[in-house]
Amino acid sequence: MSLNKSIAVATLVLFASTTGYSIPSYANGGGGATVKTPTCKRNKVWDKRKKRCVRVKKSSALDDDNIYEVARDLAYHKRYDEAINVLNLAENQNDPRILNYLGYSNRKLGRVEKGLTFYRAALKADPDYTLVMEYMGEAFLQLGQVNKAREQLAEIEKRCGVDCREYALLDEQIKAHLGR
Repeated sequence: MSLNKSIAVATLVLFASTTGYSIPSYANGGGGATVKTPTCKRNKVWDKRKKRCVRVKKSSALDDDNIYEVARDLAYHKRYDEAINVLNLAENQNDPRILNYLGYSNRKLGRVEKGLTFYRAALKADPDYTLVMEYMGEAFLQLGQVNKAREQLAEIEKRCGVDCREYALLDEQIKAHLGR
């Protein structure tokens, strides 16, 4: 199994353990069979070696890629506080992906200005990160700043055109905001 695939599987297991989801098992041709990972309470994860739930903390088993992926999944499942806690475990706090999801989670918790601070830092680290621009545009819409959201849309267009996903998402958000 490749390193990337191993990381993805480890991330999925970690995410499943933090959310209580069952994950598909395909290792032995199991098709749709599921492996039930024990469900842990908030801010705990299942440690397979210790065979018990442990507090989430920085360990050598969690590299920044794992941290990012788990936090992103937590954020997408509206578990924003937990996502922030996990993102704060990252060794590289200047990783634009980490900064982006710190911005996303804070914005979703209603802390839009704080979210914008993280988005700006992410764009400073990677000026071409169009997903950050899309989320930043949504933040500006939350603040009623349609012109700034359109500026982000124009920046996305410069980098990936009108056919890219981020352009379509922000364009749709702007139209919805304007009632079109």
